[in-house]
Amino acid sequence: MTTSFQVVLCSCPDKGTAKAIAEKVLRARLAACVNIGAPSTSIYWWDDHLHSDEEVMLAIKTSQQHLEALIAMVEAAHPYDVAELIALPVTAGSEAYLSWLKEVIT
Repeated sequence: MTTSFQVVLCSCPDKGTAKAIAEKVLRARLAACVNIGAPSTSIYWWDDHLHSDEEVMLAIKTSQQHLEALIAMVEAAHPYDVAELIALPVTAGSEAYLSWLKEVIT
């Protein structure tokens, strides 16, 4: 089963930034729902050095049709030089939830 929906993962430096980005994409109707996760530790390479920072992860539910605009909006609002934006296809889900997504964002 294939759907036209995507879950976009995006790490943020703190909950305030995460909430601001979530509200921005929701108000623009580019997403139906955004989950803001608990703080976690991200360990990553940047400028040829290993870094470790506390971050907050967003899980943004959107449609393929809105993906490009959503990514552009998040990149413009995000404080990082390179925002983590990874889109994962939704291949299946409850019919009721997928219908709700479609109603809200398409």
